[in-house]
Amino acid sequence: MALDDYLASEIALDCADGLFSRREAVRRLMLLGLTAPAAAALLASCGGDDDADESPSPAASTAPPDPASDSAPPSGPAGTTPAQTASAPIEPTDDTASGDPATTADAAASAVTEEIRFTGPRGELIGVLATAPDPLGAVLVIHENRGLTAHIRTIPPRLAADGYTSLAIDLLSEEGGTATLPTEGDATAALGNASAERLIEDLRAGLDELERRAPGAKLAAIGFCFGGGMTWQLLAAGEPRLSAAVPFYGPAPDDADFSGSPNAAVLGIYAELDARVNASQETARGALEAAGLVHEISVLPGVDHAFFNDTGPRYGADAAAEAYQAMLAWFAQHLAE
Repeated sequence: MALDDYLASEIALDCADGLFSRREAVRRLMLLGLTAPAAAALLASCGGDDDADESPSPAASTAPPDPASDSAPPSGPAGTTPAQTASAPIEPTDDTASGDPATTADAAASAVTEEIRFTGPRGELIGVLATAPDPLGAVLVIHENRGLTAHIRTIPPRLAADGYTSLAIDLLSEEGGTATLPTEGDATAALGNASAERLIEDLRAGLDELERRAPGAKLAAIGFCFGGGMTWQLLAAGEPRLSAAVPFYGPAPDDADFSGSPNAAVLGIYAELDARVNASQETARGALEAAGLVHEISVLPGVDHAFFNDTGPRYGADAAAEAYQAMLAWFAQHLAE
């Protein structure tokens, strides 16, 4: 599935689930480049009142990001180099790690978490880096279709507490960063309008930065929703540095060829109720088998798309914990061995 088609279908799904109004959905789809009639046709499954003046549900976020929130972009002194720039540490919370709370607190306290800017192919890239004191591996975290949100920012410190230096990259850095965009819809549209080549080049720069920050560590990539799709895209683009990859409910590209990523052991995580993304599951499996990659497909029962996001309406706590533990076990086998 092409990522722009996936983003459009994601908007239609969120509208159908009542996360925002049809009017807002049409606006977002038109930002992606659809005409009004094409947007209306795609949203036919939303149902409900077609009144263009209907109000979005309380769950919809169309206000500009709060500059004081966790999603605010990093800032540093004028003239600071990318390697030097760092803001105040982000404090991980006990409920973001996997183990015993006391053990988690000790591990999280020893991890250094900071907002950074680093060199990309077209200028500075923004990211949240969490450094494990003695890393077992290094993980690139790829965000959902809303950009580098507060939720995604909790993942690097969680992984660092479990021993993996991690970098969550903002793929909207070229637009000034996720937090500079007026609404979630604008963030989604900007991602949809970015070329796959640009996004892959930025992800490669993220891997470069991880190599610099955790020299000698094996590399992995994980991603969620749109980021899961980008994880598959990175594998298809050919990335021999990856030793592991874990795409969470991301659409596999059509006619994927993963032979250019021969060292990647891939754990594909899906949700049982996510028929839309599951439709590409066999494509992914076939491409993995054709490339001869070590792989496993895990389908979590009883949950839907985006079940890992604890700030979203489809969050499934038990499934999220199970998926996280499966990912750690995968890393232990393929990064820390």
